[in-house]
Amino acid sequence: MSHTLKPPKRKSSAKGIGAIDIDDDEGHDLMGASGQGYSWEEEYKRSWDILQEDEQGSLQGVVASIQQQLKRRRLHRDTATVQRGIIRHLYLVIDLSRAMAELDLKPSRIECTMRLAEEFIGEYFDQNPLSQLGIIITRDGLAEQLTELTGNPTDHTSALQKRSNREPKGEPSLQNALELARTSLAHVPSHGSREILVLYASLTTCDPDNILDTLESLKRECIRVSMVGLSAEVQVCRTICRETKGTYNVVLNEMHYKDILFENIPPPVATAQRTASLIQMGFPTTRTYEEPTLCACHHKLIRKGYVCPRCSSTVCEIPTDCPVCSLTLVSSPLLARSYHHLFPVENYKEIGWAGVLSTMPKHCFSCLVPFHGPPQSMSHRRLSTAGNTGGGTAIGIGSGRFECPKCKEQFCLECDAYVHDVLHNCPGCVNR
Repeated sequence: MSHTLKPPKRKSSAKGIGAIDIDDDEGHDLMGASGQGYSWEEEYKRSWDILQEDEQGSLQGVVASIQQQLKRRRLHRDTATVQRGIIRHLYLVIDLSRAMAELDLKPSRIECTMRLAEEFIGEYFDQNPLSQLGIIITRDGLAEQLTELTGNPTDHTSALQKRSNREPKGEPSLQNALELARTSLAHVPSHGSREILVLYASLTTCDPDNILDTLESLKRECIRVSMVGLSAEVQVCRTICRETKGTYNVVLNEMHYKDILFENIPPPVATAQRTASLIQMGFPTTRTYEEPTLCACHHKLIRKGYVCPRCSSTVCEIPTDCPVCSLTLVSSPLLARSYHHLFPVENYKEIGWAGVLSTMPKHCFSCLVPFHGPPQSMSHRRLSTAGNTGGGTAIGIGSGRFECPKCKEQFCLECDAYVHDVLHNCPGCVNR
């Protein structure tokens, strides 16, 4: 069964040029309302007005400002305290059809996808230490499971690096891939989230049956499906993501590809049907064996493993479910690293030069690196004493100061990124 595509609708947006509108079902014309050109061409009528030189004729200030905005774009995420499922079970489905051989993404779709997939796996397990992940590929109308659900990122990256798993050919089968993932997720307990992330490059799908029947099965089993399109908007993909409460985006370039892919790393908001309940977990002890012994999970020889506190069976890695007694095996550091998803650090507010006071600290609270002074265009002025701490800058380059809304301490850009991406704790709030 073949499904046709729906052409992407683009319109000007405050978030970027050529933003893809996936929420409008009406077939509007791509031309502007006045019929004078495409809507994204009207975003900047005089592009040279964007880059303003300073008094010395240098563009260093505005270039640094653009780089700063790109670096902080990922930091501005939703920090509301909501219920999230920190025990995730995710299947990464990769389309390896002939469409992956196109060269619109550098160096090619397949190479760009594999590189970003490896980065995604490492970041996924770093931010979700209690979660598990599996990989499925689809080509020649079939779906193949490369790795099972496991918490070891090395197994997944090794499977992606094999040359035989990097050869695009044939047509994909979206239904077979979804059915294979759905069958594997059927045994996941109710306290763990069930998710599927599809990297889809083809404009068609070769399915053995009606894919809408698979959609009903996914909805019935509360499996969330999100997709990243590499070509154009496909109607059946959009329908599946909307009905399963997932997300669907079409990439514009390599940087946009990475941004929308990494948006799936934080755990999604828990559904309204899920109720809070106590989860029984076991904290295994580490044991080193003089002679190699078989682990109960993979049946391979190991010298160091983890002993289940309930049935005393040995597993080679955690987190996992004991294959003998089905007890969830974790460690206290993994629980502590998952805590930040429930109470994230609030976004820091950038202070413009108009809000910089002479009594403010001269260095970053965290790394003690001095803040740079005002640009030469403001050197003859006196810094304003008005407390305007709103976001944005008065001129091309920002002040480089970012203030925590709780403790009111100021940080540099590098510490801002480190706190929100790695540390997940504000040093100023912890110090108090």
